[in-house]
Amino acid sequence: MIRMRLKTSYLADFLSLLFPQLCPACGNELVAHEKVICTDCHYNLPLTNFHLQADNIVAQQFWGKLNLEGAYALYYFTKGGKVQNLMHHFKYKGMQQIGNFLGNVAGKQLSGNPQFAGVDYIIPVPLHKKRLKERGYNQSTCFAQGLAEKLNGIVEENNLIRTKATQTQTHRSRFARFENMQEVFAVKNPEKLKGKHILLVDDIITTGSTLEACAIPLLQIEGLKLSIATIAYAE
Repeated sequence: MIRMRLKTSYLADFLSLLFPQLCPACGNELVAHEKVICTDCHYNLPLTNFHLQADNIVAQQFWGKLNLEGAYALYYFTKGGKVQNLMHHFKYKGMQQIGNFLGNVAGKQLSGNPQFAGVDYIIPVPLHKKRLKERGYNQSTCFAQGLAEKLNGIVEENNLIRTKATQTQTHRSRFARFENMQEVFAVKNPEKLKGKHILLVDDIITTGSTLEACAIPLLQIEGLKLSIATIAYAE
């Protein structure tokens, strides 16, 4: 048994020399026991600490629009920064493990927060079927699964649906983004969500138009409480 473990360890070390694993945030080589991102990035990426501020910037974006229990983002997103590198690998390079890892990090922060206490269902912002087929996975679902492990919530990904495809939100104004998302989402089984605390999750929040469009049909459900969480907030 010991000999087999040694062989496995030697093989892993040999493969790491041929095919080194790199941190998707900074590009440095991962060393033994580092998972997904390097230790330096894990401790030095720009945390928002929004879980400590009930009236944080994300919450303020929805004042007068949505009645939320809590609003949160894990990191600040800046163009050309490490968080952008991380999100690029997550969304476009097939690194689904990033979402689960960051969901765990965010879940640890939120697990002791009363605003996010008693979350029943964690709902990822849905992709259109065509986009999902192209990408192969919904990045928001990966994040939701990581959150669920720490918050003891259930990932519910087939109830909130996207009824039509939309054009990319990149380079659109705030109003244009809102117009682009009108009547895009619907709830298939509202009865299941009655009286529940829902955590709606997405990867990045900018203007909040996508999350707002998702929230509108959810908040029409009797007794539903809604919170929002994202991986990053783009200033």
